[in-house]
Amino acid sequence: MLQKTLKTTTAKLKVSIPEKLDDITLGQLIDLQENPNINDLEAISILANIPLQDLQNVSDIHELYQLAEPVLAFADQIKYLFNSDAIPQTITFNLAGGSKKINVMSNLSVEPAGAFMATREIIADEISEQVKLYGDDWQRYYNPSLKACCQVLAHYFYCRATGKPYNEYEAEEFTTEIKKLRVTEVLPISKHFFTCYPALSKPKTGYWHRLLQRWRNGQAYKTSKSLNISTP
Repeated sequence: MLQKTLKTTTAKLKVSIPEKLDDITLGQLIDLQENPNINDLEAISILANIPLQDLQNVSDIHELYQLAEPVLAFADQIKYLFNSDAIPQTITFNLAGGSKKINVMSNLSVEPAGAFMATREIIADEISEQVKLYGDDWQRYYNPSLKACCQVLAHYFYCRATGKPYNEYEAEEFTTEIKKLRVTEVLPISKHFFTCYPALSKPKTGYWHRLLQRWRNGQAYKTSKSLNISTP
């Protein structure tokens, strides 16, 4: 972390800002991604966890520019991070009841069934958005949003991190804990879901919907038969 003490109009301000990706949390990166028109002060505010108003009162603007230099240095690394295959062996959560270290299974199957279905929907929705942007060539530009990655991991880790039975709503709220993890830890894991589980990325018609479709097809066949209309 790059640490500096800046002089403001009223006092001194201690600032610590990441110098490498390993110092950045997923939550910080999500905040940056969701603000495409962000300015330098807003970016420093997010990365240093300092209120924007405090930075606006720094006396020397050149000192702030010095803080922005490390951000530019690792900015290009972010877009390549999702392509990393270096999946960590363990993940540590600092929960209200204390820290808990969890082994990251080599077989990253999504369990239980509720987590599987929720994850499948998240990935399918993300791909649908990519198709809207790039059409049939979407796979060439495919880069899942950090928010979607966070949601997938929340469903994956919720039960094992909390020891509780799966609950969809509580799993969604668990994104708060996922955002606290280092981005270099979590993105390679989420990549596994988006790229190594093709079945998850394909929207599937549920059994109930398929049953309804068959019933409708059967009704249509009976109607056409009663009207002596031949169907192919």
